[in-house]
Amino acid sequence: MRVLIVEDEILIGEAIAQVLKKNNYSVDLAIDGSYGLDCGLTNIYDIIILDIMLPELDGIQVLQELRQHGIQTPVILLTAKGDIEDKIRGLDSGADDYLAKPFHTNELLARLRALTRRKAELIPDGILSFEDVELDTNQLRLRCQDHHTKLTLKESQLLELFIHRKNIVTSKNIIIEKLWGYNSDADDSHVEVQISFLRKKLKQLPSVVMIDTIRGAGYILKKKDG
Repeated sequence: MRVLIVEDEILIGEAIAQVLKKNNYSVDLAIDGSYGLDCGLTNIYDIIILDIMLPELDGIQVLQELRQHGIQTPVILLTAKGDIEDKIRGLDSGADDYLAKPFHTNELLARLRALTRRKAELIPDGILSFEDVELDTNQLRLRCQDHHTKLTLKESQLLELFIHRKNIVTSKNIIIEKLWGYNSDADDSHVEVQISFLRKKLKQLPSVVMIDTIRGAGYILKKKDG
């Protein structure tokens, strides 16, 4: 589970990060709204913890931009303000939860677990679809019409990433971070091999879906031209 923390008070951000890492979360920390938005737009995070009071862009602006770009990652808003108006404004802007400072770390962990369960409920039976294909993330199976093929775990994770990022180019760095982890020794060749394997699996099916290479940028899942 990968979490992005956007918090300009470095000591607070690092303290939250340490707690999450001890509980087996992978954590990235951004200390201003602009960089936090850039990170969030990569769509590689499972949950975002977002402070409202931030330099450059405030948390509400970051949240609104993420939602306008189709990023549906669950967001917990953090703020020192406890009044109802801030809470309403944040929830109306697309936040999934709200936590006022100071808070107990056990409460934050409980809210993260709740959001994780809620996110899982949005994918009934682990089924994801794009155009004419369905991916069963539990059975590692790809289906098109009456045809199906078995996927490896990495192939399934790669296709799931592409489906979540539909219409968004996905770089090799993002694929490495999502599939192998930030501190992994995996490199571009690992990505290219998995892309090749997944393309072969898609070609086994009578599907209109393809993985297009955007030179110098990455890959995108799309419908075949024509």
